[in-house]
Amino acid sequence: MKVSVIVFPGSNCNLDVKWAFEVCCNADVSMVWHTEKSLPESDVVVLPGGFSYGDYLRSGAMAAKSPIMGSVVEFASSGGLVLGICNGFQILTEAHLLPGVLLFNVSTKFICRPCKIRIEQIDTPFTFLYKQGEVVNFPIAHHEGLFYLDDTSLAKLEESGCVALRYLDNPNGSLNAIAGITNASKNVLGLMPHPERVVHPLVGGQDGVRFFKGINEWVKEIRR
Repeated sequence: MKVSVIVFPGSNCNLDVKWAFEVCCNADVSMVWHTEKSLPESDVVVLPGGFSYGDYLRSGAMAAKSPIMGSVVEFASSGGLVLGICNGFQILTEAHLLPGVLLFNVSTKFICRPCKIRIEQIDTPFTFLYKQGEVVNFPIAHHEGLFYLDDTSLAKLEESGCVALRYLDNPNGSLNAIAGITNASKNVLGLMPHPERVVHPLVGGQDGVRFFKGINEWVKEIRR
């Protein structure tokens, strides 16, 4: 499996994601600088966590205008798997690959701690190795993680089965306790929790292992 991790000024989880894909899947991971205009051959594109462009203007807003994002949008539109974690989720919404916006946590404080997350949908390339309703422990680390969407669009999002992950205790005040969503085609996922931080016992657990193994198995199935 070939994975491209997009690196922006201020990205700080790119190596975590690279390591997770390598440990869990033995994947071939390339780091792609944001000024590139085209992607290398890829099965999966990842927008990692961090503080792209220092979160100036609005989290993810400047990164969404980076040269590489034209190729990311094209890749997603062609059915390619795109994953946005934390700041990556914010970038996906700013690039209009996913609906909604991520606002300041209701506490207005940065939150960094383990978090119980319920798997809401298993019909995605990212979650199909979990059980419906299974609760996993994925850590969170964000200041702007409150998912917001207008009432009508939120209802449509829920009805279409695009809410993939939900908080049990809703630490940031997200509407409907939403922790992660997909697009209608289920090939784009944005989530605020960090599955890449729980892929080995020495770093706090292994609840994220199936997340990355699932992506690998999905890609292998497509190639058959």
